[in-house]
Amino acid sequence: MSENRTGAWQPPSRPEWLERVNEEGRGMDIASLVPLEPGELLETARRNTGLSDFGPEEWREPFEVLVKALGEEAELNLFGRLMTRSDLLIWLQERLQIEDAFRRHPEIEAEVIEAPVFIVGQPRSGTSILFEMLSQDAQFGAPMNWEIMFPCPPPEAATYRDDPRIAKAQHLLTQWHRVAPTFLSMHELGATIPNECKVAMNCTFVSDNLTGVFQVPSYYAWLMKADLTYPYAYYRRMLQLLQWRNPRRHWLLKSPSHVWSLPVLFKVFPDARIVYTHRDPIKTQASVTNLLGTIYWMRSDKAFDAAAFERVFQPQSIAVGMNLVIDQIERGEIPRAQIHDFQFADLISRPVEAVRSLYERAGLSWSAGAQAAMEAYLANKPQGKHGAHRYAVGEREQIERDRRHYARYQRFHGVPNEV
Repeated sequence: MSENRTGAWQPPSRPEWLERVNEEGRGMDIASLVPLEPGELLETARRNTGLSDFGPEEWREPFEVLVKALGEEAELNLFGRLMTRSDLLIWLQERLQIEDAFRRHPEIEAEVIEAPVFIVGQPRSGTSILFEMLSQDAQFGAPMNWEIMFPCPPPEAATYRDDPRIAKAQHLLTQWHRVAPTFLSMHELGATIPNECKVAMNCTFVSDNLTGVFQVPSYYAWLMKADLTYPYAYYRRMLQLLQWRNPRRHWLLKSPSHVWSLPVLFKVFPDARIVYTHRDPIKTQASVTNLLGTIYWMRSDKAFDAAAFERVFQPQSIAVGMNLVIDQIERGEIPRAQIHDFQFADLISRPVEAVRSLYERAGLSWSAGAQAAMEAYLANKPQGKHGAHRYAVGEREQIERDRRHYARYQRFHGVPNEV
């Protein structure tokens, strides 16, 4: 990303209570008070659960790379360090409990994940709103935030809507809104809102979601060379666990960054159906800057360094990912018949009609009940409900330069300009 556009982002003001907490922390040895040390974290997770088996060792190297980077690069403030330690322990304890559940109930391995639907695309291209709309359809089961965070004991159909873990997850998730109130205008979090595959993959410690929460360049560099078969296969295992006592007809799943790993996704989920959302990259690129800058600012005072994450911010690098999918389609490396384009512009102008058209193209069954549920959802979530998300898109000359990088993508997928 050019310096001008990165420089247009300014950190939002912190709430007074948070500023006071972090100010007190500046005079303390917070690394000793809130330790982020691999061995100690593992021992605490074991002690908290009474379990010891974390499963096959693929997770250990990325876990250690991440924790080292958190200590040396992320520059976490006091509250950011507390949030991060809480997250790491949740993910480690999740692993212990998942492995224990499969050990005690090997029949879970027989669960079939049939024809899941994955929503992919650029960040900020409508993937979240489309995900939430489709999740209103009873034929789909989307993983809720609370069950991603606390999947054990496996959710039961009878108590799925009033499980006590919902309240715990709600408090931790909405903490993000209390730490950075402006974040709510960009992305709403809640225990009963469906969340992304890459968030669920946090417990594998091989997930680009982690680079969206922390500025950790060394972990990012490690991740760019990693074999992603492991986190996808582990995620499939998690879905088996979640549907074991709460059956889902078809899983509805979502992460924008699946576009970088579609061959692996199809390797692990060969009958997957992909909904690929499209939006003018000039708009999405600027919006992502604002979103990630704010997320990093929640936990750290470190200056926002977009250059360290060029795949997310640099137009030429973003275009590489877009063109990679086109190359894979044209070479037959991924099944074009299982990939269905969906335009953000249609979602905004005629959402229910656009979704119905998608169903027809994807061979999905449409029902009056699904339509009514989607219309009710939209009525209760008008655009800007939590405030306007404002961001700069750059000067005319910069836009023209950037758009040249996106020409092939926009032409191949028929993506209109917004600016």
